[in-house]
Amino acid sequence: VLEVWAHGADGPVFVREYPIVGASGGPGPKLREGDLQVPEGIYAIDALNPNSAFHLSLRVDYPNAFDRQQAAADGRSNLGGDIFVHGGRASIGCLAMGDEAIEELFVLCAEAGLGNIEVIIAPCDLREGRKLPEGLPVAWAEGLYRQIAAALEPFRREEQAGQ
Repeated sequence: VLEVWAHGADGPVFVREYPIVGASGGPGPKLREGDLQVPEGIYAIDALNPNSAFHLSLRVDYPNAFDRQQAAADGRSNLGGDIFVHGGRASIGCLAMGDEAIEELFVLCAEAGLGNIEVIIAPCDLREGRKLPEGLPVAWAEGLYRQIAAALEPFRREEQAGQ
C-alpha cells in the first residue's frame, strides 16, 4: 500500500492510500542492477516523467547516499537505477500503481514540489510491530529497517481518529 500524508499544523495528516498493483522481488534491499528488488529505504522523488512508457511516472532517487555508502562498504558496484513509481500493472524493481492512481499521484507531486516529497519504502508496515523479515541478504539490513521504522513512526492513522 502506498500512503500519502501531508504536513498539518499539528503534525502529519493522512490524505489517502493507494494499492500497489505490481512489484517484484521480496523482502530485502535492492543490491544490484537486475536483482528484481524494489529498493527499501528513505528516498525522494527527483523527477516527474509525463512521457513514461508506463503512462506517467515518478523517479525515485535510488541509489541515494545511503545505498552508495553500503555498496562501497560491501565492495558492490552496478547498483542499478531508474526506479519509478508508475502507472500500469506490471513492474520489475519499480512500484506499479495503475493508471488512475499514478495520475493522482503525479498531480499531487507536481503541486507539492519535488523538494517537499519524502518516500519511505518498506517490505511491510513496520509501524505495526511486525517482526523484521528473516534471512536478509546483508547484515546492515536490520539497521536499515530500524531507520525506516523510526521514519514511519509519526505516520499513524489511529492518531488521526481523535482529531
